[in-house]
Amino acid sequence: MLRLSKLADYGTQVMTYMARDQAVHSASEVAAELGIAAPTVSKILKMLVRKNLVASVMGAKGGYLLARLPSEISVAEIIDAMDGPISITECSGTTTCERESTCTTRSNWQGINHIIQDALEKVNLAEIAIARISERGEERVFEVDLTEHGVLLAVGFIPG
Repeated sequence: MLRLSKLADYGTQVMTYMARDQAVHSASEVAAELGIAAPTVSKILKMLVRKNLVASVMGAKGGYLLARLPSEISVAEIIDAMDGPISITECSGTTTCERESTCTTRSNWQGINHIIQDALEKVNLAEIAIARISERGEERVFEVDLTEHGVLLAVGFIPG
């Protein structure tokens, strides 16, 4: 199963929240609004600052804001800031494994990894921030219209 880490998920939520108004936000405000523990949000914001996705503002009215326009920040960059380079297998990224010389699937995994990386680079924060959430009975469906990229992403979940 391909799955983002919880940190990458939370990092995307933090960035999406900040993209909606592009104002200066405190870590405690973001934590309270998103229902994520304040220490976790602080850690995420520091990681995002290190990758120049978020800038910190000093002073009494300080906090954090996006370092670039939402349309200039890809989902791939956010995931990379949280988890490092996207790699679906050990050998499909930048590392090598002990079976590299005899592996018959390495080039296939690298190709698949490249496709995933490209897809995530095409989705920007502005597109995620304006995503529509529609109700379908008990199920909520999160839809992101990326038809210009050839994709309509729809993720269903039942609130619990």
